[in-house]
Amino acid sequence: VVLVGFAVLLNGALTRVHAADIKLGFVDIDRAANEAEEGKKAVGKLKEIMSSKQSTITEKGKAIEKMKTDLEKQEKIISADARKSRIEEMERAEREFQRMVTDANQEFEKKRRELTEAVYKEIIEIVAKYGQDEKYTVILPVQSLLYSDKSLEITDIIIKKYNDQKGAKESKK
Repeated sequence: VVLVGFAVLLNGALTRVHAADIKLGFVDIDRAANEAEEGKKAVGKLKEIMSSKQSTITEKGKAIEKMKTDLEKQEKIISADARKSRIEEMERAEREFQRMVTDANQEFEKKRRELTEAVYKEIIEIVAKYGQDEKYTVILPVQSLLYSDKSLEITDIIIKKYNDQKGAKESKK
């Protein structure tokens, strides 16, 4: 009985020793991508694209609203054929508007993927290298955690390493 008790205690102590050897880290990959200099540039480009498309879409929307308002004002004084023609024209304009919005959203998503995919890939590579260099057992994304001690988060370190690496590459060019 004493021997079994000793074995259980020893097993518990060994488990704690192995747990002490485990080095954990957490990184917020989205924050790293958005706060890194390259990520900020990508977000700036996306905002430019979005604002240029948005102004065109807004103008088209206002033109459709004006068509509706004009039709309502003139509804009693125009002929049935003219009314029908204007309604068809307005429906065509609304379909074009919907296509324009859909196309703009698809173009925006495509450009977003193009601009951010490389940043995410490079950040993940930096996390892997940092994990190896600093002998981490596991580095997990913050997005998959329900709770973590904030002292285990390495996002700021990864952002700095990413910016340093990009700065070194830019200065070599």
